[in-house]
Parts: sequence; structure tokens; C-alpha cells
Amino acid sequence: MNNLGPPDARDSRDPSPGGGKATPLLSETFTAQTVTALRHLLATRVTAAGLTGDVAEDLVLAVHELVTNAVLHGGGRGRLDLFRRADLLVCEVTDHGPERGADLPVNLPATNTPGGRGLWLAHHLTGALTLTRRPDGLTATVTASLRVEPSGSPEAATDRPPRP
Repeated sequence: MNNLGPPDARDSRDPSPGGGKATPLLSETFTAQTVTALRHLLATRVTAAGLTGDVAEDLVLAVHELVTNAVLHGGGRGRLDLFRRADLLVCEVTDHGPERGADLPVNLPATNTPGGRGLWLAHHLTGALTLTRRPDGLTATVTASLRVEPSGSPEAATDRPPRP
């Protein structure tokens, strides 16, 4: 799935997923040197927002893949914005890399191909990856639901099969 949209002048602090008022939870710039510290900070903020268990771990891993992609392919730096909108956690990773072709690889590459799995993983882990090309770079957005099921665990908004 590739939800690559047209260039968009929307400010990253004016998110659209989920509707309603956004509550900022984290907004940080990053480089290769800060990727690990950012992952730990993100995990802390995701937990503090009420997302726990596998769904939280999947969201953090998906965002880590997006951050790593931004460092490797998007100019070596970027910005991560995490916010809550109603019962949805939304995370945007924006890079300022060079303009590329109209399509990005979101499909799983062949097993003998090194790398190239970051966007696929982010989509697979969250079921909700949107890519938006803007004049100043690319924004990858993933979401996770904070709704609680009767069992007491957050409802995962993903298209992946349940874990055994």
C-alpha cells in the first residue's frame, strides 16, 4: 500500500488524521546520533499516553524504521511529531531529502535484496502508513488507536494477524 499524496503545504503541527483538537506529546529534531535516544523518549511518551503492550511496541518500532529511513534516505536528519487526537496517537516523521520519483517502495522486497523493508515494516506494524510529499521533503505518518476493548487492552488499528 502506498498512500503517497501530492505535495502539501500543510504545517506538520496542524495534523489531519483523527479530526478534532491535537494535543502535542513530543516534537523533536533528530540525526543519526540521536536515533536511539529518540526511540527511548518516544516509547516513554507513547506509554504515558496510555498505549501499552504489543500495540505500543509495534508503533515505536514502526516510527523507528521511519526515523532510520529519514536519516539514511532523507538528508541525514528530520523531525518527529507525536500527538494525540481524540482516541488516536498520530506520529509524523518528516525529512528534507532530495526530491525523488513519484513512487516509494512500500512492498516487501525479494528475500535476496538487502534493506528496503522500512516502509513495509511501518505499514505492516501499524496498518496505517501515509506518505505525503511536500515541497521541502517527505512526511510519513502512522497511527495507533487508544480505544480500550472490554478485555482492558488497547484496540489495535492494524491489518496484521493477531499474535499467537
